[in-house]
Amino acid sequence: MAGAVAGGVDRTSELLQLLNDVVGASKFGGGVTGMFKKDCSDLVRRIALLTHLFEEIRVLKGREFGPLDASTSSTNSGPMESWVSDLVVALQAAKRLVLLAANFTSNFAPPPVSANHNDEASKKISFQFQCVTWKLEKALGDIPYDQFDISEEVEEQVELVRAQLRRAIERYGFSMKGRTMSSDCLSQSLVESGKWVYVENNAKTIGNIPRSFSADSTDEMVIRNIEAFRAADSADDIHVDDHDDIKKPDANSSAIPDDFICPISLELMRDPVIVATGQTYERSYIQRWVDCGNTTCPKTQQKLLNLTLTPNYVLRSLIAQWCINNNIEQPTGKIKKSDGSFRDITGDIATIQALVRKLSSRSIAERRAAVAEIRSLSKRNTDNRILIAEAGAIPVLVNLLTSEDGLTQENAVTSVLNLSIYDNNKGLIMLAGAVPSIVQVLRAGSMETKENAAATLFSLSLADENKIIIGASGAIPALVELLQNGSTRGKKDASTALFNLCIYQGNKGRAIRAGIVTALLKMLTDSSMVDEALTIMSVLANHQEAKVAIVKAGTIPVLIDLLRRGLPRSKENAAAILLALCKRDKESLACISRLGAVIPLTELVRSGTARAKRKATSLLEHLQKVQQL
Repeated sequence: MAGAVAGGVDRTSELLQLLNDVVGASKFGGGVTGMFKKDCSDLVRRIALLTHLFEEIRVLKGREFGPLDASTSSTNSGPMESWVSDLVVALQAAKRLVLLAANFTSNFAPPPVSANHNDEASKKISFQFQCVTWKLEKALGDIPYDQFDISEEVEEQVELVRAQLRRAIERYGFSMKGRTMSSDCLSQSLVESGKWVYVENNAKTIGNIPRSFSADSTDEMVIRNIEAFRAADSADDIHVDDHDDIKKPDANSSAIPDDFICPISLELMRDPVIVATGQTYERSYIQRWVDCGNTTCPKTQQKLLNLTLTPNYVLRSLIAQWCINNNIEQPTGKIKKSDGSFRDITGDIATIQALVRKLSSRSIAERRAAVAEIRSLSKRNTDNRILIAEAGAIPVLVNLLTSEDGLTQENAVTSVLNLSIYDNNKGLIMLAGAVPSIVQVLRAGSMETKENAAATLFSLSLADENKIIIGASGAIPALVELLQNGSTRGKKDASTALFNLCIYQGNKGRAIRAGIVTALLKMLTDSSMVDEALTIMSVLANHQEAKVAIVKAGTIPVLIDLLRRGLPRSKENAAAILLALCKRDKESLACISRLGAVIPLTELVRSGTARAKRKATSLLEHLQKVQQL
């Protein structure tokens, strides 16, 4: 046994210590400031959320895993050594990186003496944030939950952290697919001056790739494709809006911000568009890339799920403002369509801006008409949602959520719902302080307005950071009320919002105290709402307060009846809930045994879905253990 190794230490205690070290490192020297402040705070916050995982493993197993030295030979390692070592490497790297970022900020040399050096150093640190994020996500994915009997609520929390890490990797634009990253890349910079490829995050380096560079076959293919494309493209005189004489920044002008440069052309974008992966390119260049038969994103090499090119009006506006500030001729109010023709959006922008001004009119009739038109436009397409937000409509619409005119209020909340579909607008809506007003509508509006308010909260809660804000706003009791007394559509809107909010651990107790169990038990008798009720209950069942409330409400007999008569999905969720309620609870196990759960569980093991079979098998094993005592 690994714990028998002389001098061995409890591996989970060491992991907890490393976790605390990372948090402590973020406060070193007064904390990280400057360019890496957000990277550090995001990384540290995600790592801190793993505290419950390490503590639960230590409590449940109470076993030692041997010396923590990451270089320990695998031949001397226990069965869990691999994933523990991976986590150790990732956490140690995170600690070093946070300290490095803090030290880099505090010792940043003034320009111009070391400007190039600092720029190179900052790129190396940025790349290491990508490496650490990737390694941490991979290590968390290798945890053998079944060997520790980890509670589902902690497992859900870890999955939430992994989801955040995956999104961070996507934002960094760093594709690790098909690669193996050694621990060396986490302890030292992988980027050597003049000998590195930064295809995913800064395509400007592609033009300076030394021919002697030894990349893997995937990178070589990517580089060849882009270089060949660029070479062919440079032979054509491509003009975004038929203007040859646009002044380009010279060596003496301000450096063009990286976000304003097309990763393919390496030039200032005039007509930026967003592809399916979320990356932005100059329309003419990405269109040519697609027309050449490429179906991947040039920057990330991810498969493009569709070939839609969505205008990035927000970035276009920022580029236009930058051009004004730097005395560079601005792009015209035209965007290029896929057929090569141009569409003038000046009229669209002018129309929307006029409507937004009318939203603040003193005339009730004029406000009502304007918000109705905004609702219609925001429903049509993404382009309109971007233009409406860019015109400054969101704060004005939020003010109209509390309008005494019912029709204005209904159209305002529906407009906010439509705008929230575009992810970038979610943050603008939250910044405008919309949640309290939406909750007020949810409590006191008409039924249709309540339905759309619930749907808006669901849409906003898709961003993990918003789950906390919405949960603390008083939205959950209002949603539970709609779940109990709303229309069929209202109940479905409320159920989706509650399910999403209750993924966050802190909102589960709020839902229980708001009386959600009573509402769910009632829904189990409604054939049209059974799936929604079971889905929410399965999320709540691992919360101790929820577990007590569910059992006390007499839910167990209803769940066992669903095991016998429910549809396959209902049987699967019922088994999952019963397992969460009964494992390590002798009284509940005895209860389901008396109620005859063994026969339907045995049948589920034979003919249920894959998940249902796992849950039923585990529950039967728990029942057998109780009977043997």
